[in-house]
Amino acid sequence: MAPPDRPLPRPRSREVTEGAARAPARAMLRAVGLSEEDLGKPQIGVAAAANEVTPCNMGLAAQADWAKQGVREAGAVGLRFDTIAVSDAISMGHEGMHASLVSREVIADSVETVMHAERMDGLITIAGCDKSLPGMLMAAARLDVPSVFLYGGTILPGFFQEHDVNIQDVFEAVGSHAAGQMSDEELLELEQKACPGPGSCAGMFTANTMAAISEALGMALPGSASVPNADPRREELAVEVGRAAVAALAADLRPSRILTREAFENAIALTMALGGSTNAVLHLLAIAHEARVDLSLEDFDRVSRRTPHLCDLRPFGKYVMSDLDRIGGVPVVMRELLDHGLLHADALTVTGRSVAENLEGVTFPVGQDIVRRADAPFMQEGGIVVLRGNLAPDGAVMKTAGGNVRRFEAPARVFETEQDAMDAVTGGGVQPNTVIVIRNEGPAGGPGMREMLAVTAAVKGVGLGADVALITDGRFSGATHGYMVAHIAPESIRGGPIGALRDGDRIVIDPVERVLSVELSDAELEARLGEWKAPEPRYTRGVLAKYAKLVGSAARGAVCD
Repeated sequence: MAPPDRPLPRPRSREVTEGAARAPARAMLRAVGLSEEDLGKPQIGVAAAANEVTPCNMGLAAQADWAKQGVREAGAVGLRFDTIAVSDAISMGHEGMHASLVSREVIADSVETVMHAERMDGLITIAGCDKSLPGMLMAAARLDVPSVFLYGGTILPGFFQEHDVNIQDVFEAVGSHAAGQMSDEELLELEQKACPGPGSCAGMFTANTMAAISEALGMALPGSASVPNADPRREELAVEVGRAAVAALAADLRPSRILTREAFENAIALTMALGGSTNAVLHLLAIAHEARVDLSLEDFDRVSRRTPHLCDLRPFGKYVMSDLDRIGGVPVVMRELLDHGLLHADALTVTGRSVAENLEGVTFPVGQDIVRRADAPFMQEGGIVVLRGNLAPDGAVMKTAGGNVRRFEAPARVFETEQDAMDAVTGGGVQPNTVIVIRNEGPAGGPGMREMLAVTAAVKGVGLGADVALITDGRFSGATHGYMVAHIAPESIRGGPIGALRDGDRIVIDPVERVLSVELSDAELEARLGEWKAPEPRYTRGVLAKYAKLVGSAARGAVCD
């Protein structure tokens, strides 16, 4: 907080609170509860993606109110406003998933719009489900006012047939049920028990990956990412975030001072050590774009090659975010990386201290097998690799966490949509030793680059996880695991070679050599692409049509500039 003999700055809110001409604005602010004294204080926007359409975002309204309490204790005024959020788990596997990635841009735009119009001096962002986290961080980077991020918290695991379960198990059970390996009664019982309360999906899926990243970027308070949504510690954490936002305002500690290239490399390293979601690649590229930091797919692969995979976390491992929390949370992993020279120690954070200073006193927990030491990792390299080749000239992303490091070579089975592939998998129409190809699902072609947890989980559920690969210009859920390649760029609608594939073409996926290719000559590929015709747009009006016209390549974060 600012010293008591120095007033807190009001660089923007003065425009709506000072002078006779601003009497109408002050009248409106009095009506929402500001006192005469409050009108002379800085204003902090508290943006929460609070709703009840998903358990991930439940409880965020209360956390926003607690954050406002911290703001007031520190000498400023908090003004809450809410934005949207889409539940990926509910929208998965049907037409609704086209809107998921679009929601990231809507969230960022809406926060920017309110902050620009209302002239608030600082910002607290609170998010739960997958796209709301990067959307909030993108908004903070774009606005460049003093900002602190708060994750709403993970869900706790459910319990079914003597073991912990989460939403990943339900998606995989759909495939098992279709294959006759699970009864109607068992599927219903699992459905009833998998999500026991509020919070974001339990494993190291996209929400928890991005929450961890918020700490590594320096935009969130240390230790905040892993505390469960229902944990009583959330109240004091949210209050502390409110105080931290005012302190950042007093110090003019803006995102442009925190979101440096070094911060992004720290975030990439943590993602690799965690075995985090492939969506982290897309979202970090987008946040870097807003922060005007030059970040590329090559940076992810470079950092992956030097960063060991340390954590035994779902979707491929045994544990969930609440397990990581009980042994010390994200700071434990960051400290292990720091001690082995794998983080930029001097990177500034929202606490006003460096990464190294924040991690002082953090020790490695003994008697646990959730996080390994860096000299005895699960894998010597990180959990995500970037592939290139004649199928992905601009790159593609593959999760190798869990040991997916072998070469896979098999004939293609081409599907024009995710639903076609889903029907084939659950109907027994996909044989072992096949590469499933799903195209027309990229940022523009989808539009919205749908996640494909339904079909990837079904592959696992019907028993083909070790025998079938899947490649797409769409995305995967953070809960996806198996031999899966996503974000193929250019996408088919923009002339990508994936559009030229035919059934039987031999596909090579080699994560060691970083190759994704088809055994066709350049001349054959060029001839096929010359014959290719783009499908008619799925949407010709509304937000999805606008998004399809504006969105860029997945290789650059699928942003809409």
